[in-house]
Amino acid sequence: MSGIYLHIPFCKKKCSYCDFHFSTSFGKYRNRMIETLCKEITDRITTLKEPIQTIYFGGGTPSLLTSEELDALFSILKTGADLSRVREVTLEANPDDINDSTLENWKKAGITRLSIGLQSFKSSDLEWMNRAHSVEEALQCVPLVQKHGFDNISVDLIYGLPNLTTNEWQDHISKVIAMDVAHISAYCLTIEEKTVLHQLVEKGKLKPAGDDQQSEQFEILSNSLVSAGYDHYEISNFGKPGKHAIHNGNYWKGSHYLGIGPSAHSYDGVTRRWNVSNNFTYMKMEGNLWFENEILEPKDRWNELLLTGLRTSIGVDQQQLFSIFTPDAAFSDKVAQFMRDGWMVIENEHYILTLEGRLKADYIASELFR
Repeated sequence: MSGIYLHIPFCKKKCSYCDFHFSTSFGKYRNRMIETLCKEITDRITTLKEPIQTIYFGGGTPSLLTSEELDALFSILKTGADLSRVREVTLEANPDDINDSTLENWKKAGITRLSIGLQSFKSSDLEWMNRAHSVEEALQCVPLVQKHGFDNISVDLIYGLPNLTTNEWQDHISKVIAMDVAHISAYCLTIEEKTVLHQLVEKGKLKPAGDDQQSEQFEILSNSLVSAGYDHYEISNFGKPGKHAIHNGNYWKGSHYLGIGPSAHSYDGVTRRWNVSNNFTYMKMEGNLWFENEILEPKDRWNELLLTGLRTSIGVDQQQLFSIFTPDAAFSDKVAQFMRDGWMVIENEHYILTLEGRLKADYIASELFR
């Protein structure tokens, strides 16, 4: 099964920590961008060789799309492909965009899952993040979404924030548990270069959280949500049974997907493609010029399988990994060491990280890379 990702490069404001591709000055070419997205869908959707299982509107801020724009994109998708086997249609939304009208439009368009960027329930955090919503909007939007009949709701939180105490983080977790949402994604703050956050840290206006604080908050997160009935099925993701994210889950399984829009990525099992990350250049593209590509060598497939698989509760299938390369002595020795350290276990012929190991997932994967 395959998926379609549509990157909507519009945002009201620039969040201080974000290094994704988007523009806050899109008013003059908004129509042209939607037309170009539709054109790329028409040009490339037939390249998908497997039935489409998921559609994901990401960004940027897809909740800024008007009902007419959303209908235009769905119309092109339906014209170009069979959507009868689609199981999940996700739209990322900001709390300030959620109201009775937008919810009715999303429901009518065919959105089945909302991913809401709450991030924090602390006003000072939302202020330095430059988020467009308030704490009040964060608290009010989920009940409103539920009132409109959406039962597949995911919310985002960020931990490891400057000046976020353990008690405050526990309070954030308690608030989302009380919301009774189906899914929670929680990400540790990373300070990316060329972001406003990086500048604030460099100037001493914000002090990053230390590694110990981030680790403690991760453990509190996992223990609290698991105790509340959520499956910790990927490092940053928690879902109630039957409510794991299908689209993102397929990324970690190595399934095929088509990325539409500026900066979007695609993967067909052999080749990885990435679209140009400039709105105006993108709107001039067509045919094979939409993207650059890279044919993955065996070592790339080995490394990627480890990098993505070790993030999940299922882990890395030994049979699948060893079909690429036969493990050498160095690999086996490192696995044995990670097991002695209590970071990894082998269950049902899968390499699986423990909770402590997940704190070091990138390091462990890199040590096992070819």
